[in-house]
Amino acid sequence: MTSLARADVAAVDPAEFTAPAGDRCAVTVEARSGVFSFDCAPGETLLYAGLAHGLTLPHECATGTCGTCRARVMSGEVDVAWEAAPGAARLKREKGDVLLCQTRAAGDCVLRVPSDVAAKPERHEIPAARSGVIENLRRLTSDVVDFEIALSEPMDFDAGQFVVIEAPGLEGGRAYSMVNYGRGVDRLSLVVKRKPGGGFGDWIAGATAEGAKVEVFGPLGRATFHPDEGRDLLMIAGGSGIAGMMSILARAGEEDYFRDHKGHVFFGVRTLADGFYLEDFARSVDRGHGNLRVTLALSHEDPGSPSHPDHAGVELATGFVHEVAAAAMAGAYDNVMAYLAGPPPMVDGAIRALLVAGMSRTAIRYDKFG
Repeated sequence: MTSLARADVAAVDPAEFTAPAGDRCAVTVEARSGVFSFDCAPGETLLYAGLAHGLTLPHECATGTCGTCRARVMSGEVDVAWEAAPGAARLKREKGDVLLCQTRAAGDCVLRVPSDVAAKPERHEIPAARSGVIENLRRLTSDVVDFEIALSEPMDFDAGQFVVIEAPGLEGGRAYSMVNYGRGVDRLSLVVKRKPGGGFGDWIAGATAEGAKVEVFGPLGRATFHPDEGRDLLMIAGGSGIAGMMSILARAGEEDYFRDHKGHVFFGVRTLADGFYLEDFARSVDRGHGNLRVTLALSHEDPGSPSHPDHAGVELATGFVHEVAAAAMAGAYDNVMAYLAGPPPMVDGAIRALLVAGMSRTAIRYDKFG
C-alpha cells in the first residue's frame, strides 16, 4: 500500500485496499461549524463511517455521482476507490480534494469540508451497514422491476429515504428509494427501471439476482415526510423516482393524513403502458377523503381521455410531468411541501417551475441521485 497525503491522493483497486492491521483509523473533520472526530474501520469509506457516527457530513447520492461530499485532505493517508467517479470531475486533486463516499482512510487523517456539520442528524435515523438477500422479484413493465431485500437486521427509516446497495460483481453502489415505510422493518421494497448500459438494472432483471446476497447502507436522504409538519403534499416523480412517493403515501395512509390535508401526485412516464403501481394509486385515492389526486403524465402519448380506463381515480394528462404539474397547480401552492424524484433533468425542471411559481426552496425536498 502506498501512503498518500494531501496532493498525493491516488486511486487504488478496492479489492487491493488494506488498512493498518488490527487498527481503526482516527479521522478528524474540520467544518465551518466546528471540529469533529470519529474512527473508521479498515475498508470503510469516510462518508459511511462519519454518517454511522451521527455526523451530518455533506452528501446527496453517496455513490460518487453528484460530488456533494467533497472534502480536502489536510494531512494523513487516504486511498481513493473510484477515481473516475462522475462527481469527481471538478475536484482540485492537486490540493487534496476527494469525495468522501469514494475515499478510505489508510491511516489517521484530517479532512476539511466546506460546509456546516452537526454531531447528530435532526429527525433522521443514523445509517448503518447491513447485509441482505434479494427476494420476490417482479416485472412491472417491459423495463421496470420491483423486488424486496430481506435484511440481516431490522431498519427504521422515514418515508422518502433511500439506501445504497452493493451487488456481487458490480463496481460501486447504487442508490434506491424505498417503496415501503416502517419502523423496525426486516424487508425493504424497491423498484428499478432498466437503462441502456445500466449494470444494476441488467443484473436485477437477470437470472442470478433472486436469492443473491447484497450489502446495504442506510437509511439516507433528507426528502422526508413528517405528518406533524401539517403541510399539503405535492409529489412530482418520473420513472422509478416514484418509489419515495409510494413510501410517503404509505405513511400518509397510516396516519389518515388526507382526512385533513390535500395531496396531489404527478407521475411521469412515456406511454400508458409504462405506468405501474396504478392499483396502489387507485386504492390511495379511494381512501383519501376526496383530498388526494393522482395524475399520470404521458410524455409520448395522448391518452385520449382524462381518466385511466382501468384504474378509477387515476387521472391522465399529456406532457412532461413537471410541466403538467405546473399547469395543474397554478395558484395552489399555499401551505404546500413539494417532493421531487426522478431523472436529474426532470428534477431540475420541476425545481425551476416551482421557484417561478413562488415556492420557497425550503418547501422543496429532493435527493438527486439519478
